[in-house]
Amino acid sequence: MKFALIGAAGYIAPRHLKAIREVGGDLLAALDPFDAVGVLDSYFPQAAFFTQTEELEAHLEDHPVDWVSIASPNHLHEAHVRLAFRHGADALCEKPLVTEVAALERLKALEERTGRRVYTVLQLRVHPALLALKERLDRERGIKEVVLTYVTGRGPWYLKSWKGDVRKSGGLATNIGIHFFDLLAWFFGPAEHLEVHARTDTVAAGYLALARARVRWFLSIDPSFVPEPQRSQGKRTYRSIAIEGEEVEFSEGFTDLHTEVYRRTLAGKGFGLEDTWEAIRLTEAIRHKEVGGGAFRHPFLEG
Repeated sequence: MKFALIGAAGYIAPRHLKAIREVGGDLLAALDPFDAVGVLDSYFPQAAFFTQTEELEAHLEDHPVDWVSIASPNHLHEAHVRLAFRHGADALCEKPLVTEVAALERLKALEERTGRRVYTVLQLRVHPALLALKERLDRERGIKEVVLTYVTGRGPWYLKSWKGDVRKSGGLATNIGIHFFDLLAWFFGPAEHLEVHARTDTVAAGYLALARARVRWFLSIDPSFVPEPQRSQGKRTYRSIAIEGEEVEFSEGFTDLHTEVYRRTLAGKGFGLEDTWEAIRLTEAIRHKEVGGGAFRHPFLEG
């Protein structure tokens, strides 16, 4: 399979490069407005590189690809999916696929017109511990009480970058939370009620009623929220989901799953528009929901 990569200088790009190589793909071209892309030499040193979209498009006219991998800023995803479709390629796009439901509807219509497909990277759905948990939950009945916590420490650069601009990233719940809201919907069904108890540049938290769960959720890029003993060990990331008081901690193994997503996608089992719909709908609602109190606050807020 022949690939192009948009967003070759970004944080997540090496995972895509590694995955393309491990599935036996060939990267023909890469695009990024920044030229600090020496990482290409470790994976595909012969790949053509461009800093202008027009240059990439001209190159694709003579060097067609089967797939365009998209790791650009969130607000550019829809435009880059359209670029892939224009050149007869399918697209595999980083999360969040888009930041609003209206964009999903536009892409759905475009898929129907062109016959091309866009897939997204929902690597938690291939995490072994979470797959096992999903299978168990599918066998059980009743409404579960859930506490979801995700802390991923980020320095001051984060808020200075496009990630800190709600218009470009969709905000904290969209940019870092999309995987986890997808996970909740995958486990417990669609959202029926939403409360937002905190929404700042560094914290988002609230309460969520799903078809089969009641969830207190907390997201932050402030590493001071990493609990002990992890914080004293220098760890800046903490991921946990507690269901009926039973904790599943999945901080390990989270970053090595892109290759599995690529394998599934190339085998026709990728995560498409319909898979990402509920999480996009929910995170868009969090972005616009009025912040208020609630009876079921996350322990991190209470502490």
